[in-house]
Amino acid sequence: MRLDKFICKSTELTRNEAKKVLKSGEVRVNNEVAKNPAMQVHENNVITIDGQQLSARGSRYYILHKLADTICSNVDEVYPSVLHGIEVDKAFDLHIAGRLDADTTGLVLVTDDGRWSHNVISPKKQCEKTYRVWLRNEIDDDNLSALVAQFDTGLQLQGESSLTRPALLTRVEKDDLVDEASYRSEVLLTITEGKYHQVKRMFAAVGNRVVGLHREQIGTITLGDLAPGEWRELTENEIAQFS
Repeated sequence: MRLDKFICKSTELTRNEAKKVLKSGEVRVNNEVAKNPAMQVHENNVITIDGQQLSARGSRYYILHKLADTICSNVDEVYPSVLHGIEVDKAFDLHIAGRLDADTTGLVLVTDDGRWSHNVISPKKQCEKTYRVWLRNEIDDDNLSALVAQFDTGLQLQGESSLTRPALLTRVEKDDLVDEASYRSEVLLTITEGKYHQVKRMFAAVGNRVVGLHREQIGTITLGDLAPGEWRELTENEIAQFS
């Protein structure tokens, strides 16, 4: 963890205030003066400010049902950050574990535990992420099996040197449709990596276009009854699967 982040997790100081304290020379790591905000520190380090030893607060873990026209960023841009929707102290010290585009809705995991979020987003961990996808063109029954096989084999995306990892494509059954009119054009896609605009690019690679996208699940974590815009703390069992 960065030293300035550790100080923020151990005090009421903001990131800018922590950097000022570091610059003053009041911070020591293992009894050595430390001024570099980016210095990496660990749980077994003894960190003090003006002789007072710091102890970091426990990490925080949340699930948020993301609205459209919000961004997975710590900074507001054209659209506001999703972190405005999480009503906790120092919400903007958190970060998003697996971002969604501004026009994409659904499940977002938010934390201040960098190692935990790495286990969510690292391709090596092969964490499954399931998306509900609405397509411009319907998928005929005759073409469905071939398309499923293509996604399972891997697709060549423009600008990529290798195929995508095997992905599971299934049609949404009529009883589970969000909109009955979207039968044959509403599908579920499960992937284990997170390339830039990957879902949209995968369907573009097979001559279709995504017109709506919603993330439903990460690992075994689902939105459940969480309404759009709502959030909650993750349970111990939900946290443990990525620890």
